[in-house]
Amino acid sequence: MMIVDRTSDRSSDGTTNYRGNILIVDDLPDNLRLLRDTLRAEGYKVRSAITGTLALRAAQSPSTELILLDIKLPDMDGYEVCRQLKSDERTADIPIIFLSALNETFNKVQGLAAGGVDYIAKPFQVEEVLARVETHLTIGRLQQKLQKQNLRLLIEIEERQRLEESLFAEKELAQVTLESIGDAVITTDAEGNVRYFNPIAERLTGWKAHEVQGVPLSTVFLIVDSVTGEPVENPINKALLEQRIVSLPHNTILIAHDGTEYPIADSAAPIRDRKGQIIGAVMVFHDVTESRYLSRQLSWAASHDALTGLINRRRFEQHLVDAIASVEDSNQQHALCYLDLDQFKVINDTAGHIAGDELLRQITTLLQKGLPGNDTLARLGGDEFGLLLTQCPLSQATQIAENLKDLVHQFRFIWNGNTFIIGVSIGVVAIDHTTQNLMELLGAADAACYAAKARGRNCVHIYRLDDGELIKQRGERQLISKITRALETNSFCLYYQKIVSITSKPLVEHYEILLRMLDEDGKIVSPNEFIPAAERYGLITEIDCWVIETFFSNYHNLPEKKVFSQGLYTINLSGASISNNQFLRLLIEQFSRYQVPPQAIGFEITETAAIANFEQARYFISELKKIGCRFALDDFGSGLSSFAYLLNLPVDYLKIDGAFVKNINHNLISQALVEGFNRIAHAMNLETIAEFVEDETILEKLREIGVDYAQGYGIARPVPINFNR
Repeated sequence: MMIVDRTSDRSSDGTTNYRGNILIVDDLPDNLRLLRDTLRAEGYKVRSAITGTLALRAAQSPSTELILLDIKLPDMDGYEVCRQLKSDERTADIPIIFLSALNETFNKVQGLAAGGVDYIAKPFQVEEVLARVETHLTIGRLQQKLQKQNLRLLIEIEERQRLEESLFAEKELAQVTLESIGDAVITTDAEGNVRYFNPIAERLTGWKAHEVQGVPLSTVFLIVDSVTGEPVENPINKALLEQRIVSLPHNTILIAHDGTEYPIADSAAPIRDRKGQIIGAVMVFHDVTESRYLSRQLSWAASHDALTGLINRRRFEQHLVDAIASVEDSNQQHALCYLDLDQFKVINDTAGHIAGDELLRQITTLLQKGLPGNDTLARLGGDEFGLLLTQCPLSQATQIAENLKDLVHQFRFIWNGNTFIIGVSIGVVAIDHTTQNLMELLGAADAACYAAKARGRNCVHIYRLDDGELIKQRGERQLISKITRALETNSFCLYYQKIVSITSKPLVEHYEILLRMLDEDGKIVSPNEFIPAAERYGLITEIDCWVIETFFSNYHNLPEKKVFSQGLYTINLSGASISNNQFLRLLIEQFSRYQVPPQAIGFEITETAAIANFEQARYFISELKKIGCRFALDDFGSGLSSFAYLLNLPVDYLKIDGAFVKNINHNLISQALVEGFNRIAHAMNLETIAEFVEDETILEKLREIGVDYAQGYGIARPVPINFNR
């Protein structure tokens, strides 16, 4: 450990005001300024570095006593900086406290493993920072002082044995000191024979001092590696041979005379006389049972789920990686089961989180009892579990999954006198030579589980490459990454399509706002390709928000004002959005934020979405009609209860499903339905819009029927809106 002379750190009036020299490593100026000002105000000398490279250079200053090290740095992470500092003998003994917003147990364990002494979470608490800095500076100085004193006293012991009469008092003082300290101390002569044992050394080794005088240290100090059980080289012998200070490997165990085992940490150093000749060696060591137990506990917590005791997702994924590797060059076959409880959210919401936690514990016990062998069960998060069945063909894995499904379904969870029935959906996928990697495996298992839920829940679904439903899901999941990228990079664009009046009445001209997505090559992706995936995986409301925000923010910059000045612009909304009260509040706020007149905006909601969320749809429509918006019921006629629900939905327009319109000239049933829809709408004072008007003959037939508006390629194709024009 570095010993730094502080006698020159005095104020102008001669009093000592020096408290310590600290290096702060953080690339955020606000953090540096806060820590620097706080520590300087307390009397510390502070230097700073904003990169790992600068930190490594600055730390080599002999005055550095403590380093506050951020984990996230621009050139290398804090763990790597710490490892490099600990590998350099010039900086190895400087205590390092990690700084980070990453407050998970795993991050703390990684910091301790790299050589850190402590961990401070962001945002900082000033009192905590000052307390930890003072504590570790005090510990470091005490260690320096004690090491220096011990080495000095030990050397004095050896020298004063030869000068017993003149140095007797000093020898006695050193003896008392060594017997009083909390560490075990052993000294030897230059041949490695024991000269001195203090009481702590006696207690840990099980030998008395008078029994070991002159005995080779290797006889009474037996150490092995705790992992391999192999003997570890004696540090005294190594210090004498290499003439330097040495330390024990991390996993060293001391085997006492009675067979008791103690995890220990130590250092050994050669003892030199005044002429520099080595006359012996000293070893200081201590019992680290408690600290290693804590380290093991932290390591366990980093790889296990605290609630159920099962391994967590991170550890489970490593098991899967090993399983994939094991089948690459062999005929082994394993299986992965992905389990998702079916009624967990109901219990969590109705009985509370305490009940939910107890259910997860009981289900864990139930699943463990239902497993046949040394298979690996993990909690992946929430109510999801993973099961790795090793040396298990797919047919057997399927039977195990069916048994587990039945076991869970037969289980009754009782809480506060109420009984709950649970189900589980299980996706099963084989791990064989066709398995490419972890992500593909987890994706297949998740898709199979999703398919099991789609079949009605409490089902088992086996993943197969030619499974049409899973192929569709896989394509949708690939689209999800593209949709997410498009949202992040603003890679959507808006089009508009005219909806024209086809009656003699002076009706308002309409323009439907349409959405397109751009792929990585800038090519247009049709909504029919990405909207179903966005709806299934919960991104559709984000897309609706993007459309509203983009159109409203550019409303006053619409091109060709003569075209758009008096029109009604209709925007499509998803069923998920109309069921979201937060979306409704955000939508209403946009009108005042961008000064968009509500009378100029209409919204289209599909008939099926309105029926599926009827009460919420009616509330949603009513709230927006209060401020002046209008509504069209899109794809009318596709639902089975259209007329009954229509009586209670306050819409302004019916958009007749294009499937009927495009067949109107050669299908009498389609023509009759369109006529019926039109008559009913007019009887309810609603106007009608026909979609998919592809040619003049369809348009003429619609005029005969009396439909109010027409939309389709026969009228006008969608045109991109260039807001910057």
